[in-house]
Amino acid sequence: MTKEAIILVLSCLGVVQALFLSGYLFTLNKGDRKANIFLAFIILGLTIRIGKSVLNVYLDLMPWQRNLGLSGILLVGPFLWFYGRVLLSTTKIIPRKDYLHLVPFVLFALLCDFIPNTRSSASYIIYLMVFGHLAIYIGLSFFVFFKYRMKVHSQRAKWFRNLVLGVALIWIFYMGNLAGVFSYYIGGALFFSLLIYIFSFLFLQKHAFQLGKYNTSTLDPLSAEQLMSSLKILFVEQEVFLDNSISLERIARKLDASPRKLSQIINEKEQKNFSDFVNGYRIEKAKALLSDPKYNKEKIIAIAYDCGFGNVTSFNLAFKAKTQLTPSQYRNKSKNL
Repeated sequence: MTKEAIILVLSCLGVVQALFLSGYLFTLNKGDRKANIFLAFIILGLTIRIGKSVLNVYLDLMPWQRNLGLSGILLVGPFLWFYGRVLLSTTKIIPRKDYLHLVPFVLFALLCDFIPNTRSSASYIIYLMVFGHLAIYIGLSFFVFFKYRMKVHSQRAKWFRNLVLGVALIWIFYMGNLAGVFSYYIGGALFFSLLIYIFSFLFLQKHAFQLGKYNTSTLDPLSAEQLMSSLKILFVEQEVFLDNSISLERIARKLDASPRKLSQIINEKEQKNFSDFVNGYRIEKAKALLSDPKYNKEKIIAIAYDCGFGNVTSFNLAFKAKTQLTPSQYRNKSKNL
């Protein structure tokens, strides 16, 4: 298989994957329906543009067909801006008048047969205007990110930031290609394919599209830090994690906080649920005991109970997930150090 054939296959796979992902988001009823639709339009707009790049390399497209592909860029910008506002703000409302931002896309698509696209000066000016349009919305999207990033779950803010950066990198590639900095035109399609597979991976990991339980957090940052600090002091100084009957409700009562608020703070500050947070301290305690010569004769099951685990099976699973070693392997390794 030749190099050109490999590039064509990879580019086409990216386009197909993007169409599948946008189609899935259009029909996804779970989560934030409006945000899913806006994200689907972003991906669809990029797919239209990238699909045109792939076809234009291997086929002799008509000017109106090239214009139709270029119109996808006019779709991406407004929906990227809409998506950020719905995803990060608390209002979740896009006023009807703001949908007028889609007029350039509609007009460009309808008039694609009349707009010049023949490598003339007018064609280049129109091309620059289209990508200038996207640059404006990338700027507006970054403004939305910086405005709301401290008011929402960090996972959600990072997802939107990375999405905007991905679109911005595609913009940089095409502008660089026009300026002669990047001579490999089909490289934009390859980069897009890479981004799409990254987005798909995040989707399958339920990371970016679900974005946690507390996406719209309105916690006061100072009180959240104070409560988190009090929680850690309780775990370090009183070693409450050694009690195998410990519960979120009991710890919340000790800290004079609601269980939901405490759970939310642990989720946001540590990116863990309460159980994982507790097990983290238990495993650190177990590591200390397993590496202590005074406990060389202590059975693993006894150490598991001493550290707060209710049974040795859950201890072994949690310990190996954290250290990639079984408790016995960790003990033997510690003896050899």
